[in-house]
Amino acid sequence: MEQIPKQKIHLVPFDNIAGFDVRPGFYDINGATAIPGGVNFTIHSNQATSCELLLFRRLEQEPFAVLKFPEHYRIGNVYSMIVFKLNIEEFEYAYRLDGPYEPEKGIIFNKNKYLLDPYAKAVTGQSMWGRRPQMTCYKARVVKDDFDWGDFKQLKIPMEDLVIYELHVRGFTIADGSVKTVPGTFAALREKIPYLKRLGVNAVELMPIFEFDEVKDRREHEGKELLDYWGYNTVSFFAPNTSYCSGVEYNREGNELKWLIKTFNENGIEVILDVVFNHTAEGNENGPFFSFKGIDNNIYYMLTPNGYYYNYSGCGNTLNCNHPIVQQMILECLRYWVTAYRINGFRFDLASILGRNEDGTPMSKPPLLQSLAFDPILGGVKLIAEAWDAGGLYQVGSFPSWNRFAEWNGKYRDDLRSFLKGDDGMAGAAAARITGSMDLYDLRDRGSNPSVNFLTCHDGFTLYDLYSYNEKHNLDNGWNNTDGSNDNRSWNCGVEGETEDEEVMRLRRRLIRNACAVLLTSRGTPMFFAGDEFCNTQYGNNNAYCQDNEVSWLDWSRLEKYHDIFEFFRFMIAFRKKYAVVRKHMREGAINFPEVSLHGLRPWHGDYQWNTHTIGVMFAGISENHDGEDVVYIAVNAHWEEQMLTLPELPKSMVWQVEVDTWLETGFVKDARYAGDNRIALMPRSVQILVAKKRPEEKTTEETE
Repeated sequence: MEQIPKQKIHLVPFDNIAGFDVRPGFYDINGATAIPGGVNFTIHSNQATSCELLLFRRLEQEPFAVLKFPEHYRIGNVYSMIVFKLNIEEFEYAYRLDGPYEPEKGIIFNKNKYLLDPYAKAVTGQSMWGRRPQMTCYKARVVKDDFDWGDFKQLKIPMEDLVIYELHVRGFTIADGSVKTVPGTFAALREKIPYLKRLGVNAVELMPIFEFDEVKDRREHEGKELLDYWGYNTVSFFAPNTSYCSGVEYNREGNELKWLIKTFNENGIEVILDVVFNHTAEGNENGPFFSFKGIDNNIYYMLTPNGYYYNYSGCGNTLNCNHPIVQQMILECLRYWVTAYRINGFRFDLASILGRNEDGTPMSKPPLLQSLAFDPILGGVKLIAEAWDAGGLYQVGSFPSWNRFAEWNGKYRDDLRSFLKGDDGMAGAAAARITGSMDLYDLRDRGSNPSVNFLTCHDGFTLYDLYSYNEKHNLDNGWNNTDGSNDNRSWNCGVEGETEDEEVMRLRRRLIRNACAVLLTSRGTPMFFAGDEFCNTQYGNNNAYCQDNEVSWLDWSRLEKYHDIFEFFRFMIAFRKKYAVVRKHMREGAINFPEVSLHGLRPWHGDYQWNTHTIGVMFAGISENHDGEDVVYIAVNAHWEEQMLTLPELPKSMVWQVEVDTWLETGFVKDARYAGDNRIALMPRSVQILVAKKRPEEKTTEETE
């Protein structure tokens, strides 16, 4: 047999740039990644003509090394370089790109600008909330992922079983004297998990936690400092907000957040992130220039024919989400948060923008949304759309979903707010919303639970303010009360703002109980805003985006003052969990009641008129554990007068038991109370919830004595 000659092994020599040994890198791994012996840096630009990597010592403003990518380190539009013998704990980095300058085409390369890596896993210089060192640019750090998830397993609670609690990481704990760690941080929020478990919620929706710069637009109004408190201006999509960490996590950014997510899941609570892919913090042509503008401005942003920025977000610019490059970035970003942070779901801010074409027109089958719907890694996570945008595209009920996207149901909020305060002509719409908005959603095309029902969220009045103010009170925002929605559908119960009038306060408490009872017995996934369970107030401010103060911070002293409301929320959440027939479709049982039926003052009369203010909704079906049939009847009287209501007739062996009566100060009935002759008196502006029970045995004469 002929011997195969030994081949010579050719070792590729190092190049040396700026004193560093380098080689071409891994072109298909975006961002900066630590590897054995060095760091791999990869960035891509469609039109750049050259690229430089800038290395900085910690907190320094000028680079100690500039490494220009050789031309042979570029494949296609991708620059990639491995730099050896770099200690990731000793440097920060940025880029400079050169290229054509044709602003009328939206091409604005500037070789003097320091650029933040779009795939940066950590951004430097903002670890202290509200304070930032003198910075000439945003810089990034290389992250070491050494977090041990152990045998962690995501919960994957079905949508219909969720009760979502929307909260702001800082505002939830910053004024809470009970937390032992630094208030306003991920660690402080972790301390509040026992409270959330006691309340009964099983999902938290965190307002933006991607890196944002709260001091970027810092201003003063009447002596008060105003910041970008909410955080809906993303600086970096892959990096957690470092000022939400209780300590500086050099090169281990996110470990505190990972502990939080792990602990939440271990306690039966999923974590949903509110993500903002509709715009960035770079703003319009007058805004800052720190990342996408200098990499491929006319790819990452929607531009007019003369190079200006379309503004469907209301924040200056609009991400060009359905361009293949931007699609790829968003998909990689969400995959990263699911694999590195084990996130359970995402709520997409102004999600209708994600379905717009490059010229801004709506698309029937947006490729980005389709790719998210069918992506294997995202297959087990919740996808929730805010199905409108600031450009007027309103898609509640019609958002492209592929049976994957649920929606914030804005029509639920509007219709129920109007009905519950007593507006005419809203009974039919209210009944439709309570029964799952089947007029909006075809379950064959939208999955089993497309509607996220809410009456309050971060944007608008709190639940307490909804019944304390007729008008918004946003003067503290500095825009002469012109900001924030004018369509609040609120009612102050006769007095604007705070009052000591006991009758007004009793009415407000009852209306809050009504709202809670209806929300938590509606088909769909309920969501409410943090603090609603103890009447937190924003003093009538319905757009508190800039209020990093007592306006937005939860006032935990109100938990004791309004403990009755807290206990009612607890009761209603537990009630929802107990009766699956409220949450989802069940098989019809022996009573032969329809699964869902509408009623008026008389049973089976759901033909509501313009002046109808009293409705009945009944859910019926085989119980979840198949030990009988569950029948739940929700009677809502939004009228200002008492109403007599007749209930559907039950089999002789059963009786209607009243479990909730919001006329009571507790809101729930402590001792067994039955509806005699299938009739109930609904007191003014109140809700009763009844459950079909086996008729109690008649007591004997001896037992009575």
